[in-house]
Amino acid sequence: MKKIAIERMEILVENAITNAKTNPKLSQRQAFLARRISTRHKIRMPYHLRMVFCKKCKSFIVPGINSRIRLGRASVKAIRISCNLCGHTYRKIIPQ
Repeated sequence: MKKIAIERMEILVENAITNAKTNPKLSQRQAFLARRISTRHKIRMPYHLRMVFCKKCKSFIVPGINSRIRLGRASVKAIRISCNLCGHTYRKIIPQ
């Protein structure tokens, strides 16, 4: 059951990413369904699927469409991801 749920989540998120520019409402709905599958079956989403959701408002974000991604200029190399919906910025540290 868990394997099928993970496959469905991956399919929904992939479709949401491809539909993000042409039909944003459909992409938000597909991403919402993927999150709902993970909560209903008590399955933790894989990391590559969790990265497309804002950590604060839990909405679906696509780089360049409704989020901004910048490289950090500090001594610690990091990627800064800013959600355009809620304004939250979080960092992903790049290992050296």
